[in-house]
Amino acid sequence: QVQFVESGGGLVQPGGSLRLSCVASGLYFHNYDMAWYQQAPGKERELVAAISETGGLVDYVDSVKGRFTISRDNAKTTMYLQMNSLEPEDTAVYYCNAVHRNWASGWSTPAFSVWGQGTQVTVSS
Repeated sequence: QVQFVESGGGLVQPGGSLRLSCVASGLYFHNYDMAWYQQAPGKERELVAAISETGGLVDYVDSVKGRFTISRDNAKTTMYLQMNSLEPEDTAVYYCNAVHRNWASGWSTPAFSVWGQGTQVTVSS
């Protein structure tokens, strides 16, 4: 059974940093591209960062470029999101999932219908 467990969120002041973790189980982790999604209050879940199977390719939405860094450790079946220079607009619940992705076009869709509980990030003074 596929499972994703996100952690590392919290309350942080604008300009602060957080490091999110996603532990995956029940899948061949190293065979999947992975992604972080954010769901802000009243909005749909959207992809913010993606990473290829080996970590050689990464991509970000424009709003987080230069501030967020996605990485993975296949030996630990874990993915990370380093979030720096956080802004109030980053406030959301963050989720992870494996993805089917076309790196040329940027098209991406979640590989599994299963989602974890997410981790809440709140950026506020």
